[in-house]
Amino acid sequence: MKLSTRNQLAGTVVSVTTGEAMAVVKIRLDGGQILTSSVTKEAAEDLELAEGSAVTALIKSTEVALAVE
Repeated sequence: MKLSTRNQLAGTVVSVTTGEAMAVVKIRLDGGQILTSSVTKEAAEDLELAEGSAVTALIKSTEVALAVE
């Protein structure tokens, strides 16, 4: 599969917390950092996301916010 998204981070799902419409997915990246992603409940179910699932986080530059003090 070819993707235009260049920011790709491999990791493993450590938790999935599902609400009525959304799911919060915590991913331990290969470097040990934890990344949190919010996806629709339907997407989490379709992808069969569960603790231990190997995933790749795709981050588009237009969807990342940064802050500094």
